[in-house]
Amino acid sequence: MFHAISQCLNSTSSSVFHARQAHAHILKLGLFSDTQITTTLLSLYANNNNLSFSKLNLILSSLPHPTLFSFSSLIHSFARSLHFRHVLATFSHLGPKGLVPDAYLTPSAIKACAALHALSQGKQVHAFVSVSGFASDSIVMSSLVHMYLKCDQILDARKMFDRIPERDVVVWSAMIAGYSRHGLVDEAKELFFEMRDEGVEPNLVSWNGMITGFRNTGAYVEAVMMFQMMLSEGFWPDGSTVSCVLPSVGQLEDVVMGAQVHGYVIKHGLELDKFVASAVIDMYGKCGCVLEMSRVFGEGDEMEIGSLNAFVTGLSRNGMVDDALEVFKKFKDRDMELNVVTWTSVIASCSQNGKDLEALELFRDMQADGIEPNVVTIPSLIPACGNISALMYGKEIHCFSLKKGIFDDVYVGSALIDMYAKCGRIQLSRRCFDRMLAPNLVSWNAVMKGYAMHGKAKETIEMFHVMLQFGQKPDSITFTCVLSACAQNGFTDEGWHYYNSMSKEHDVEPKMEHYACMVTLLSRLGKLEEAYSFIKDMPFEPDACVWGALLSSCRVHHNLSLGEIAAEKLFLLEPNNPGNYILLSNIYASKGMWDEENRIRGVMKSKGLRKNPGYSWIKVGHKVHMLLASDQSHPQMKEILVKLDKLNMDMKKSGYRPKTNFVLQDVEEQDKEQILCGHSEKLAVVLGLINTSPGQPLQVIKNLRICDDCHAVIKAISRLEGREIYVRDTNRFHHFKDGACSCGDFW
Repeated sequence: MFHAISQCLNSTSSSVFHARQAHAHILKLGLFSDTQITTTLLSLYANNNNLSFSKLNLILSSLPHPTLFSFSSLIHSFARSLHFRHVLATFSHLGPKGLVPDAYLTPSAIKACAALHALSQGKQVHAFVSVSGFASDSIVMSSLVHMYLKCDQILDARKMFDRIPERDVVVWSAMIAGYSRHGLVDEAKELFFEMRDEGVEPNLVSWNGMITGFRNTGAYVEAVMMFQMMLSEGFWPDGSTVSCVLPSVGQLEDVVMGAQVHGYVIKHGLELDKFVASAVIDMYGKCGCVLEMSRVFGEGDEMEIGSLNAFVTGLSRNGMVDDALEVFKKFKDRDMELNVVTWTSVIASCSQNGKDLEALELFRDMQADGIEPNVVTIPSLIPACGNISALMYGKEIHCFSLKKGIFDDVYVGSALIDMYAKCGRIQLSRRCFDRMLAPNLVSWNAVMKGYAMHGKAKETIEMFHVMLQFGQKPDSITFTCVLSACAQNGFTDEGWHYYNSMSKEHDVEPKMEHYACMVTLLSRLGKLEEAYSFIKDMPFEPDACVWGALLSSCRVHHNLSLGEIAAEKLFLLEPNNPGNYILLSNIYASKGMWDEENRIRGVMKSKGLRKNPGYSWIKVGHKVHMLLASDQSHPQMKEILVKLDKLNMDMKKSGYRPKTNFVLQDVEEQDKEQILCGHSEKLAVVLGLINTSPGQPLQVIKNLRICDDCHAVIKAISRLEGREIYVRDTNRFHHFKDGACSCGDFW
């Protein structure tokens, strides 16, 4: 029987079944006292990945006369099968058994700590190394370097590195790659040249480690320079090198360099490497070379998922969202096994290019196909909900993120903050922020942007100061949020204060968007001459946003002279933007200058330009309705107009008078009232009233700025109907309740 057990344990074909069979015989015959048999049994379990912690502890505790060899065999078996927790559990039994690990066994425990990122246990093993005289052993010390690098303890890794008596190219490469991964470019280069000074020549791993590290930390120029140095010194890059450097080339949009690398790929037959192929496609996509990208994709293995993902992303990045969708559907119809990256790429493509409904539909299809969304999918999808104010969809995705445990991801949390703000629920937005464990700058900016969007300047400024108290340094986006909030509320003194503090106190130089905010702030208060002087003193040429802010306020304040100056600038910067012509023609119309107004209309006609029509969206149930100004095509239009007539009568009884002075057309007063009735936001609100329960809040999105008359009408409707009505126009949010608006009639 003893011979049969030994034969079973030592058989090369031994399975879990054989191990359990032998284990039963060992227990039955009381052979646990035989250390050799017990050790072989443990190794068999380990090699078959079939040993629980409880079983391991039971067997180890029952060993009567264990030896270091027994434990070493078991630890090495666990290490080979990547059971690193079992390695550490077995290693921890050595001390109680009176056994001392040697210099051959200790590195296995250190490597297990590195694989598990178990810094605390790693430091304990390090302490043992220090008192056991292994500090002069190069292999043990190299293992400690790798462990500290894996645990992101770059300073401790360097201390160990400096103490190694004989350093080989492996440990040099690891230390250099560690510096590169942490963005410590100068330290990485210095160590690289020091390695060569000590007579150790870099290998492919050394070069690849530096290039990858520089790329991952955004040091794209350094990554490309290392690649060029590698070539100049006679090292031939392999597929890993090429796939590492091409993302940096793409980020730099250096298509000349990219084409040269592509030529190297073809010359050395690397185009069959799937990682290289997808990297080439991705590079051309980032460089805006759609034809080259399509050609590479077409010439390769189209059924390779990495290349397909890169191609779909490249099409999306270049605004070809319809083509990206077509490619996606084509390969899906071929029953190609699409992964989460593919789905996420096409969802993000739709979300970023105005196809929000399509993005939501794709997400549902993705779930139906059994693909699990990840922490990249959810932040890509959430903006689609915010863009169309699809609050219920947004809440569903929020619940999904909580259920899957990914809400704590800072980018998911930040996307939810932005989504709730865009859906008009700024309180929920703030609640999401308050529940974040470690908000970053993106999170702070998201909540400040939300407050600014809702015209809550005081809350925006308050959050700015809380952020500073938490030690978070603001960036240019932060100041755009603060200055925008000041502009929304007419906070002139505060606006100047934060604008002046940017470079003086926070080392943030004002950009074009900050100048546009200041022009908006000044000009909306009627300080048009001051705004114009501010523009003339700008250190660079103003763009269309700056001049557009001035022209828009000139229309509000009927300032013809400055309006003409701003319009002429805009005609040069944006010759095909009809909005600029409309604003100038409105100024002429407001002053009764119908000849000039007709002249501008004529210019538009000659250029083939038409006024952008006013659209409004409202979600009723599970359907999003789009209404066009003065459009009669909606199936419920008759009901809408009947309800609107009744509301007009009720409003007039309570003192409302249509603001016909905002109809800048040379028509009769009665016709002006009729034109006002056809504004899309009014139609959308009334559609919501007749299709929802009394008291239910309504949410409307408008593609243009809401007009004075619609603003007055919706205020009245909120009082007469007892509704909260949220309207998001191109400028801000308006929260109507009990006959008042959150903007305080300043917008």
